Amino acid sequence: MAAKHESPTGRLGVWIFGARGGLATTMIVGAHAIARGLTSPQGLLTETELCDGIPLAGLEKLVFGGHEVRRGTLLDSAREIQQQTGTIPYPLLEKVKSAITKVDADIARGSLVNAGRTIQRLVGNDAPKVKTLRAELDRTKRDIRAFMKRKRLTRCVCVNLSSTEPKLRLTGAHRSHAKLTAAIDADRRTAVRSSTIYALAAAELGLPFIHFTPSNAALVPGVTECFAANGTPYMGADGKTGETLVKSALAPMFKYRNLRVLSWQGYNMLGDRDGAVLSDAENKQSKVATKDALLAQILGYPLHTHVGIDYVPSLGDLKTAWDFVHFQGFLDYRMSMQFTWHGCDAILAAPLVLDMVRLADLAARRGEAGPMGHLACFFKQPVGDIGHDLHMQWHVLCRYLESVRRGD
Repeated sequence: MAAKHESPTGRLGVWIFGARGGLATTMIVGAHAIARGLTSPQGLLTETELCDGIPLAGLEKLVFGGHEVRRGTLLDSAREIQQQTGTIPYPLLEKVKSAITKVDADIARGSLVNAGRTIQRLVGNDAPKVKTLRAELDRTKRDIRAFMKRKRLTRCVCVNLSSTEPKLRLTGAHRSHAKLTAAIDADRRTAVRSSTIYALAAAELGLPFIHFTPSNAALVPGVTECFAANGTPYMGADGKTGETLVKSALAPMFKYRNLRVLSWQGYNMLGDRDGAVLSDAENKQSKVATKDALLAQILGYPLHTHVGIDYVPSLGDLKTAWDFVHFQGFLDYRMSMQFTWHGCDAILAAPLVLDMVRLADLAARRGEAGPMGHLACFFKQPVGDIGHDLHMQWHVLCRYLESVRRGD
């Protein structure tokens, strides 16, 4: 276990599955920009007083690499973001251009295993070919090991930022590590998706893993068993950045004041590749399930809920959500509340991922294993029995950080 104020030595690898996507690109640009003092660390919880005295890896110590199924460069992706939304300012991009260009040398072709028709179509005819599942898993591990050796790294955190996959039907093949690897060796492609390969590679390498997407194929029992066996921390699923974040903060308010929520309708519009992927009903099902599950759990009773997601190409990475809350108060009088959320997906999500990378590395250095329950406030569908109430999740994180400060 790390000493109370012991700072980590050496650099920290960050291996990203989906390394040239909008979120990954924004995160990498932002990390370099903050480390060089070109912008503020706004949005980063790990750069606030909450983390004073916590031995976290410095942003300047992060070394990025990853897997990506699409061709192109990280600079291409950054320029696309700059032109479409302006969230990466042109002067800032010019100053970090050299640094992010170097990252491309550490981005390998990713896996496209049973990823669903929409993701396959968006990648196109140049999609990476799959030899066998065993070959894909071994290659994924080999790429990560080579990255760590090339960069002389002893620590690395893996993060899944790939597109939302269709829901996977779980069977006996997923119940244990042995059964899952048997299915892989038998090349049963319907038993896995790309995220399964990515998560299992991290588990077998004993590297901390953050599952930021809602895909249910990643943290199946056979994978989490492997994390446990290797004494490795992991956490997911589906980063909580926008409308669901607001829900998890507002729903407790109704509970605390004994105002009964009768209906909660939500409607989301988004563009970019994420929106295109979620325009497919199969892929959308995975996302809606994580967005719609928290209200009844927080409030403690069933209610009418609905989450709509529509693809609006012109929005790009910007998104809009409108929510209508119908509730009942004193004398059973019915009232309503509405709110609209406008935000940029990558701008909201990038600091969360950087926070979790630093906290996952901390957990690994402290010898922790299994679900990182203290990271529940970052997820729509957190692993473990933490609950969805954002206020309760926040206090779990605060207690964890205080225990680190004490050296527990």
